[in-house]
Amino acid sequence: MPETTDDIAEGISFQAFEDDCRLLGSLLHDVLLLELGPHFIHLFERIRILAQSVATMRGAGMEDTGAAVERQLEAELAAMSLEDSLSIARAFSHYLNLTGIAERYHRVRKSRSEVHLSKSCDDIFDKLIQGGVPPEELYDTVCKQGVEIVLTAHPTQINRRTLQYKHLRIAHLLEFNERPDLSHEDREMLIEDLVREITALWQTDELRRHKPTPVDEARAGLHIVEQSLWKAIPRYLRRVSNALKKHTGKPLPLTCTPIKFGSWMGGDRDGNPNVTAKVTRDVSLMSRWMAIDLYIRQLDNLSFELSTKKCSEKLASVANEILLKVDSSESASEETKASPWTQTGPQNIVKLQPSLALAAQLPSGADLPSLTECIGSEAQIRIVKPPWNPKRQGIQIPTEKSDDSPVQSPGRTRPGSSHMGRTPSAGQLRKMLFTESKIGRSSFRKLLEPSLSDRPGITPYRIVLGNVKEKMMKTRRRLELLLEDLPCDYDPAEYYETPDQLLEPLTLCYESLQSCGSSILADGRLADLIRRVATFGMVLMKLDVRQESGRHAEALDAVTSYLDLGIYSEWDEEKKLDFLTRELKGKRPLVPPYIEVAADVQEVLDTFRVAAELGSDSLGAYVISMASNASDVLAVELLQKDARLTVSGDLGRPCPGGTLRVVPLFETVKDLREAGSAIRNLLAIDWYREHVIKNHNGHQEVMVGYSDSGKDAGRFTAAWELYKAQEDVVAACNEFGIKVTLFHGRGGSIGRGGGPTYLAIQSQPPGSVMGTLRSTEQGEMVQAKFGLPKTAVRQLEIYTTAVLLATLRPPHPPGTPTGEATPQAELGYLNIGSRPAKRKATPGINNLRAIPWVFAWTQTRLVLPAWLGVGKGLQDALDKGHTEELRAMYDEWPFFQSTLDLIEMVVAKADAPMAKHYDDVLVSSPERRAVGEELRRELARSGEMRAGGQRALQAIGEQPEPEEADREQAAVPQSHEHAAGGGAATAATGRRQPEAP
Repeated sequence: MPETTDDIAEGISFQAFEDDCRLLGSLLHDVLLLELGPHFIHLFERIRILAQSVATMRGAGMEDTGAAVERQLEAELAAMSLEDSLSIARAFSHYLNLTGIAERYHRVRKSRSEVHLSKSCDDIFDKLIQGGVPPEELYDTVCKQGVEIVLTAHPTQINRRTLQYKHLRIAHLLEFNERPDLSHEDREMLIEDLVREITALWQTDELRRHKPTPVDEARAGLHIVEQSLWKAIPRYLRRVSNALKKHTGKPLPLTCTPIKFGSWMGGDRDGNPNVTAKVTRDVSLMSRWMAIDLYIRQLDNLSFELSTKKCSEKLASVANEILLKVDSSESASEETKASPWTQTGPQNIVKLQPSLALAAQLPSGADLPSLTECIGSEAQIRIVKPPWNPKRQGIQIPTEKSDDSPVQSPGRTRPGSSHMGRTPSAGQLRKMLFTESKIGRSSFRKLLEPSLSDRPGITPYRIVLGNVKEKMMKTRRRLELLLEDLPCDYDPAEYYETPDQLLEPLTLCYESLQSCGSSILADGRLADLIRRVATFGMVLMKLDVRQESGRHAEALDAVTSYLDLGIYSEWDEEKKLDFLTRELKGKRPLVPPYIEVAADVQEVLDTFRVAAELGSDSLGAYVISMASNASDVLAVELLQKDARLTVSGDLGRPCPGGTLRVVPLFETVKDLREAGSAIRNLLAIDWYREHVIKNHNGHQEVMVGYSDSGKDAGRFTAAWELYKAQEDVVAACNEFGIKVTLFHGRGGSIGRGGGPTYLAIQSQPPGSVMGTLRSTEQGEMVQAKFGLPKTAVRQLEIYTTAVLLATLRPPHPPGTPTGEATPQAELGYLNIGSRPAKRKATPGINNLRAIPWVFAWTQTRLVLPAWLGVGKGLQDALDKGHTEELRAMYDEWPFFQSTLDLIEMVVAKADAPMAKHYDDVLVSSPERRAVGEELRRELARSGEMRAGGQRALQAIGEQPEPEEADREQAAVPQSHEHAAGGGAATAATGRRQPEAP
């Protein structure tokens, strides 16, 4: 079952879930019958029965009979034609996907049906108040909470986006199927819709035939925001506010949001040469464009809702000023008969005259209650395509459209777009600007809407919101010109650049409604829009930039060599720090403006220049992967300072926003062990400490990596090293009076740091979660956790309550005897990348990324990185008489308990016979097959330790099974015999085994 949320409770009825599975399974059966005929159906059913029989017999201890049936299954699979094999694999894959859809919707059904939902804001707030937390402290802690969920484009999502949308539609149809008021005709139509969706799924190619570009990945992330998070945020914040008001007497402030979002899509260039400086710039501007487009749609709906005339004097005054400005501009336009296009040259930039962008038709959804944005209208999937051109890896201007349309989506390319990136001729520019001007437009709108003087009944709220929309459309148009590298004017008064600028008129409307006794209107769509602006800002998700530390050293090598200062990378740490600190204190740029460097170095310098142009208003943090020393951070600070000085000089004004936060990412076991020392050395530098206090509010952010540390040392050892590193980093920051925010680079699978969100946060060291947290959601987990608005609301609530508990009621650290008894002492130096001499050293392993490493072992069903060494370590601890200490650790220490529970689940799901099958088919070397046998024996010993250890510790055996399953979707893993130990080779393709509903 796929991992999606943390809220499955014991004892819940699965009857409705089983009914959905049967319905979807029977419809798939019907589709396959129509598509492939009865012969295939017979073959499909026979394979399914044989596979289920093998699992059932092995579960009952009938190993010999199970092995005989498995041999028969293998023989029948081997005798199949390639065409039948492909169809069988696709059929089982779709069956599992449909089961996963039913499970995701069942989670929604369960959360909707429960009155008192565990881990909800209402539940946790009540427990904290009952536990003695003062209401004032609870209120202040929630209001100051700062959680950021960072969506990444890690290659673990194998489903194409078109399939993801079809899966969403099926989930919505399952929800519709539960309505009690459906007539017989309605239900028949619903079944027909399901059949159409499943047929479309079968006839759609599941595989991407072309590698996605970084812009494709960024667009997928923006669509998650548009289709789900945009709808979920208002509902989530209402839950938080209502729970706060219930337990503290005060609601959540309107512009306060405990959770925000970031992104690595288009900014993560670590090992990805396709992510260039231009891609980062274009993706950031595209994110702004999408935000503006979403706000314009909301303004249309809001304008239709706020038809009241009662308003405050302040709002009436603002509305009158807007009307006077519009009237004067219209009069001036009538008097001006000469064409403004007599001049030539790109300096003649159009400025639209002030007007009111009032909707000329009813916006989509304006006739529905606002709550349908998160429930009733989910099935209406509207995909907005931001302006972009795949040939540029960037963006293109949308087709001509009326600025008056309530919903505006870019479409086809305008004539002349083939000259993108060039400065257009004077004639071309005049023609383009003329078509965009009010003069060059049709007078059709004037036929629809008379002048303002003929509409004395216009409401003040619509005047103010119409003016807001007009500026938003100008902002969107300016972004389109920037994305096309076309000239555009810069008049800050004409555009919205910051959330505060947009919040000002919206807050004015809100306060006016409140003062006139219309709070019920104020707390509707208007409050939702204000909360969206507070959460998403003007960029939806701020984009992080990530680069490997060695690339910065190469850039400084080029600069220091050019200036005859030596080779930077050959200096020791002390000399590097002296040089970097001295340059950071200076006021001149270090990099000569016309220096000629290698292409890779120039790309690094270009990235810093783009970061300076965009600033912290658009970008989030600069993450340094494979960081190990204080100089890694200061090198980025120096390159960033140098770029900002240069860009500021070119612009003739300060760079937008502030400097980016520089975040070291400690990944390997060696670097994790030295993380605390690196942070101490960094904060001991007066310049840097003052810089953090002045520019980042005294906050230092540090990232820890779960994937590479797990690959480096195994799940158990990595978990312990991560825990100790976080303790050390927190202690280092506390020594210098600096607050710390830990950034967790977690993957989706157990081997890459995955697991239940709630348990993961509760398992952090005491003092490491002090109201702030950043965490990645990677690949397939983004869709699984946030693909549906209702599951997204639940996930956001879990983040909030888990961080709140970890802040107000942190777990107790283990005592000294317990720490000495930890089995990690035996496992501390275990490195699954360098097994004993039974395997040959393969040169590619050390550089293999964590995702293919974990995928490869999951493909064989051995799931080696998650459990190797754990059983032996626990057995050694028990043999030394530490049973009582282990029991206390499990009972009292959330870190130890969640780690063991997750590893136990992985061991239970590992399939040694399947791993042996991979060895038999793909591994030819007898020596490597012997290592495979040894690994399977170790898995069996770990399984015995799981059972025996539970009986010995008792407490472990009495705990319920973990709430979530390890979700490791099969991708195309490494196709050679490269896995550690040599005994587990991988196939070119594959899927998870079918699981019983």
